[in-house]
Amino acid sequence: MRVHDTVIIDAPLFHTWGYGALQLGLALRSTLILRRRFDPEETLRAIGEHRRVNVFTVPVMAQRLLDLPRPVFERYDTTPLRVVALSGAALPGDLATRFMAAFGPKLYNVYGTTEVSWVSIAAPKELARHPGTAGRPPRGTSVVIRGEHGGPAPRTVIGRIYAANEMLFEGYTGGEPSDAWDGLLSTGDLGHVDPSGLLFVDGRHDGLVVSGGENVVPRDVEDALARMPEVREVAVIGIPDDAYGQRLAAYIVLRPGMRLESAAVRTYVHDQVARFAVPREVHFITELPRNATGKVVHRWLPGIERGGAPMPEGQVSFWPLEGAAN
Repeated sequence: MRVHDTVIIDAPLFHTWGYGALQLGLALRSTLILRRRFDPEETLRAIGEHRRVNVFTVPVMAQRLLDLPRPVFERYDTTPLRVVALSGAALPGDLATRFMAAFGPKLYNVYGTTEVSWVSIAAPKELARHPGTAGRPPRGTSVVIRGEHGGPAPRTVIGRIYAANEMLFEGYTGGEPSDAWDGLLSTGDLGHVDPSGLLFVDGRHDGLVVSGGENVVPRDVEDALARMPEVREVAVIGIPDDAYGQRLAAYIVLRPGMRLESAAVRTYVHDQVARFAVPREVHFITELPRNATGKVVHRWLPGIERGGAPMPEGQVSFWPLEGAAN
């Protein structure tokens, strides 16, 4: 990013990611483009109307850009686009590959938390080789994967992600304890580092599913299902099971006009992931319940009925994308 660039901030400003983009834009004396509600076509229009454009957004918004009909997509000039920076949620499936095929090698994936700030950044070259990577820690940031026995885990072994930099928070206002270890702070996620040093986030620590004695990372199943041509979005969770302790349940949003059977979903997971990772329940729904930052709220998924999600009282059920009601 350079001085006097244009910065389109599609990410919500009340979230760390959107607010951080605003701070960067102000410091660089950028032209800032803000909207009350995200509309993918308006984002494309703004890219074509300005010079040297950087977009700060979240993965579900990037997905909405790719979902635009081809005639609409081809109506706008995207050559001014320099950077598309994503954060706020994991990159699903092959989103990075498809996005860079449409827009070029301009995608950056930033992983972090409010408490830790940034943890790692994946540049376009890294995403081209490994579409699911969270990248490498930037200068001044340390990342360690802590194994189940308490010490650092070997490379390729999944463990809890701990990070440290100059921007760690001081603590929660309510006095709740933070999970710190050897000067590093837990992000609450599971992950691993591959032989080349790239970080991969495998899901939430509290989201690991143990079914019939086997550890299942729902992210692996989600990524596999997201590659099915019929699937637009998917979330996988563990729910209680008397016989196996937990069983997997998949909640799938199909692309418009597509059909898919539960048996085909189970067969695909069996072939692509593992037998013990096959969802025992498959639900086809119209949209995933999201919070105001675009993250899927997994605790709202159990008990969901075909065509909609239960609304916790006083909550916004579905994150306001284009055309959605307040």
